[in-house]
Amino acid sequence: MNKWRTSITERISYGLSDAADNLVFQMMTTYLLFFYTDVFGLTASEAAILFVVARVADVFESLIIGVMIDKTKSKWGKSRPFFLWYAFPYVIFAVLTFVTPNFLPHTGKLIWAYVTYLGLGFFYTAVNLPITSILPTMTDNERETTLLGVIRQFFGSSVQFIVGTFTIPLVVLFGRGDQQKGFLGTIILFSIISLALILNTFFHVRERFTDKTISHQPLKEVWNMLKQNKPWMVISVVIFLYWLTTSIRNQTTIYYFKYVIKNEGLVSWANGFTFTALIGVVSIYFVSAKIGKKRTMQIGIVAGFIGQAIIAAAAYGESVPLIFAGVFINSIGNGFIIGLVSIMIADTIRYGTSMGIQAEGVLASTDDFGVNLGLGLGGLITAGTLDLAGYHSNQVQSAGAISAINLNYGLIPLALYVVMFLVLLMYNETKIEKAVNVQKN
Repeated sequence: MNKWRTSITERISYGLSDAADNLVFQMMTTYLLFFYTDVFGLTASEAAILFVVARVADVFESLIIGVMIDKTKSKWGKSRPFFLWYAFPYVIFAVLTFVTPNFLPHTGKLIWAYVTYLGLGFFYTAVNLPITSILPTMTDNERETTLLGVIRQFFGSSVQFIVGTFTIPLVVLFGRGDQQKGFLGTIILFSIISLALILNTFFHVRERFTDKTISHQPLKEVWNMLKQNKPWMVISVVIFLYWLTTSIRNQTTIYYFKYVIKNEGLVSWANGFTFTALIGVVSIYFVSAKIGKKRTMQIGIVAGFIGQAIIAAAAYGESVPLIFAGVFINSIGNGFIIGLVSIMIADTIRYGTSMGIQAEGVLASTDDFGVNLGLGLGGLITAGTLDLAGYHSNQVQSAGAISAINLNYGLIPLALYVVMFLVLLMYNETKIEKAVNVQKN
């Protein structure tokens, strides 16, 4: 067993990088669609088109940032300097995205939404992708890599719980009846904290395992390696499916409780039960040591499916306690899934290195690629189905609109868990382990 390389300070600082990004990211995934339709003043169809355009752009941006990382030569390494270079523009665009420019006509506001949201997507990728790409360079100890991934997701999931639980109360506190001011005050608070945590990561993490002889390969060689890296392809699809599932359900949560249950205040309670994701995240380190990462993720998908099945049944039955129970179980499963993502990507990066190509930037871009594509398609499905069903903001909804809300909140995510499980069956963990061990020896 290779010795451990990272200090406690470095591990905590690495984990806090995901907490930093999640403060803004969870605001985007959970509340931005609602903000655009019910606060900012866009129609559901305008928001749907915006989400699609932004996510298509982000898909290309993920690859661009990945290539930029692999081409970077600095005294700080390949991934680490991105935390310093892009932290400030990231939080600035986060704040601007939640500014409502009422002095502009509707077309001007729509342009504002495009510019700020597209900018936020680019800079989010620039500070988030390095979290994944830097991981396999911090240590060559597989168990330490798993621990770092667990710590990262522990902080990320903790912030997901914080944002989900406290955003609406903070909007009420800062806005005092004005949701425009409330959302702006909340994102300013989150952005200040995010900036401090991203810079803290830059100052305390280190890249130790970069093979300079194979770390700056031509794109043609990298592409040839990617075509042979089937585990990377599989985990990329799983990531996309996970975020598609999460996006559709999370963005529908506030609509469900506002228009079906008719109690918007229960959103914070429902999101509060997502704290159980921490159970799944922490369990990864121990469970994966006994049964492997693939089987551990399969357990997470099954638990996520069971919890989502309960949510779906409860949604149609309008049973709030049962919804809370479903979120409780579903979040445990999601903790397993999302906690393993960066760890398994790190394995595929090492697998690529065994082929003579160290391209952690491009390979890690699949994480943000999957996130962006999943969020984009999820936003399109959610906003598109609401628009087609006749949704109108801040009004009593028709039976068709209620059906669309229930479909997005319950049944569509349920079906996606099944697809996720089937795709993961093609992940060959044994092949990765053999290749990496041969390289080490």
